[in-house]
Amino acid sequence: MKLSLIGPGDIEFHYHEILKIPKQEFSKELEKIAKAIVDSEAEIELLPDIGISFEIAKLYKEKNGKKVIGTIPKSDNIFGITHLKKSIETKINNKPLFDEIIDTDNWFKHDLIKGLLGDAILYLGSSPGTNGELNYAVYLYKLIYGNKKGIVISGKSIHPNIKAGKDFTIFVYSHFLLNKRLDRELEEYIKKYNIRLIYINDPEQLKKELVKFT
Repeated sequence: MKLSLIGPGDIEFHYHEILKIPKQEFSKELEKIAKAIVDSEAEIELLPDIGISFEIAKLYKEKNGKKVIGTIPKSDNIFGITHLKKSIETKINNKPLFDEIIDTDNWFKHDLIKGLLGDAILYLGSSPGTNGELNYAVYLYKLIYGNKKGIVISGKSIHPNIKAGKDFTIFVYSHFLLNKRLDRELEEYIKKYNIRLIYINDPEQLKKELVKFT
């Protein structure tokens, strides 16, 4: 199973200023989340950039996680990827953090397909970029699985590494949301398109749900 990590990049602002989570408590929770994913034997996929997904990936690697996949718009010539260079080259215990790199073409396409590059999404908090990735995953899934009249397209024709299938699931980590849930309207669309939505309250539940998924 491949788990797509999406979450805010500005840890200080989001988790400490907005959510008011103490830094020590936050660090311990990330350790437990990473261990839960490792114990489930899931692979992880993420953009190699600063933020919560990157921090979890480093902890996952330290704990001998199965595989870390970086998805990068290597072909982008508008914004470029120079700012990702340090993260891409990160090493953990003298080994590269990333076991595989996938080219997602350009930033615009990357944002559209990011959430569909895994069998499931782990949503780690609400921010403009994170919500864009989540919403476009839901919308493109709608197109791929025939929920828009006149559109017939497969995920593989959009990008060969799209993984989201009929059991596509969005795991929402409730503790990292102010209101503990997604907007009601988005929940209804997710349900309409036959995407599973599971709220996760703690790392132990995350492990149980990931094990069931695999």
